[in-house]
Amino acid sequence: MMMMRLALCALAFSSMASAFIPSSVGPRSSLRLGAKRATTSRLASLPLAKGLRMTLAMPPMEQLDDLDGKIPDCPSTIWNAEKINLAAEQEAYRAEGIPDSPHYLVADATTNAMGIAYFEVNRDEIMGRMKKHGAVLIRGFDVAKTPEGFRRVWQALGMNPCLDPIHNSGLRTMLSKKDAVYEEVNKQALSQHYIGLHNESTFKKTAVYGAFVCFNPATKSGGEFFIADGAKIFRDLRLDVLERLYNNQVRISVSNLDLDFLNGLGPLKAPLMEMVKDVVAATIAPKFDMDLDMIYGADGKPTRLQAIEHAQPPINRHPETGKPVWFCNVHNHARYLRDRRPCSVPEVGMTEVYYGDLSQIPAADLEHIDEVSRKHIVSIKMQPGDTLLIDNYRLLHGRDIFEGDRLHAVSWFRKGDEPITLQKPGNLLNNVINSLLGS
Repeated sequence: MMMMRLALCALAFSSMASAFIPSSVGPRSSLRLGAKRATTSRLASLPLAKGLRMTLAMPPMEQLDDLDGKIPDCPSTIWNAEKINLAAEQEAYRAEGIPDSPHYLVADATTNAMGIAYFEVNRDEIMGRMKKHGAVLIRGFDVAKTPEGFRRVWQALGMNPCLDPIHNSGLRTMLSKKDAVYEEVNKQALSQHYIGLHNESTFKKTAVYGAFVCFNPATKSGGEFFIADGAKIFRDLRLDVLERLYNNQVRISVSNLDLDFLNGLGPLKAPLMEMVKDVVAATIAPKFDMDLDMIYGADGKPTRLQAIEHAQPPINRHPETGKPVWFCNVHNHARYLRDRRPCSVPEVGMTEVYYGDLSQIPAADLEHIDEVSRKHIVSIKMQPGDTLLIDNYRLLHGRDIFEGDRLHAVSWFRKGDEPITLQKPGNLLNNVINSLLGS
């Protein structure tokens, strides 16, 4: 029986991928104060017929290659965070100004009729706008209302697809493998989870760009997608808070495994704790392709085993502009913030953010980060065919809670000149977790 319980614990730890399940926030208005509402599309919401998840067939076009099994791995994170003069860089942003995000591109009858040709002709202008503003919201184009049409849009823009940096996490399934399109977080089991601001990144891997699309908005309410500019967050954080985080760095715990039942085993407790730690480190953690350390007691609970990423700076220089941006997932992963939001995530999936030495980040600093982050949120009520292009090194993103059925999707991209590996990470945990959460 004891070995069975240990085996079950090790298996339970495989659900550490659910650490990337976003934090849950209820509809408290105080958590969305200052959020700016983006202009809504002129497109009407298309009702979901029974069993139907997408609408509008694509007009006949040249057949696309099947990308299943051919999508390169997500590129390595580009870190360039040493010797940043925080005060000087904040002042430079205040003097120069930061272009608002997103840039809006709304089709009229003529441009909509052009279909994919519009994106081919205006590729450089559109990609240039994304680099300037950090994001471009494309509205009113019927062509993007299916996975294939969505792919045709980003392909016409010359974007190079890659796998999600947390492909094995189980949080997203592939909606269309042949088109490199992931389903967004639409599951009913997660509908009441508010996804805090984050970059799609880990210490090891980061997608350079992202493209989000709406096929059907939530049929009842909510589900707004939102973004915030990491340049503006960096500019507006108090210097003392920024300095503490930058000098100490941060470490993100992605999961918990509680072994309290071992407390009654006397002299067997210590060796069994080490055995579980070694088993998890050797057999389960590597499947996530993340740099993780297995550590007991970081949060003060001696028999809690946490999977913790390596220390990383919360600020990073943008790989193209060289300007510093807030590049940290603390708004989504800090336990202090999550505990103050309605949350149904099981303990194994709870996350935490520490200083680099695993000491606690002061609550007042976390509250300040939350306040500044929410100040810069732009909430977007996407409609069918709406496509949002983002610079993933600069823009953070999240999603509000929703009721009803919702179908949004996303594709991730590399810059295009990185070394390519086609060794696709295994997706066993992806399949297991998605089967537990429901499709």
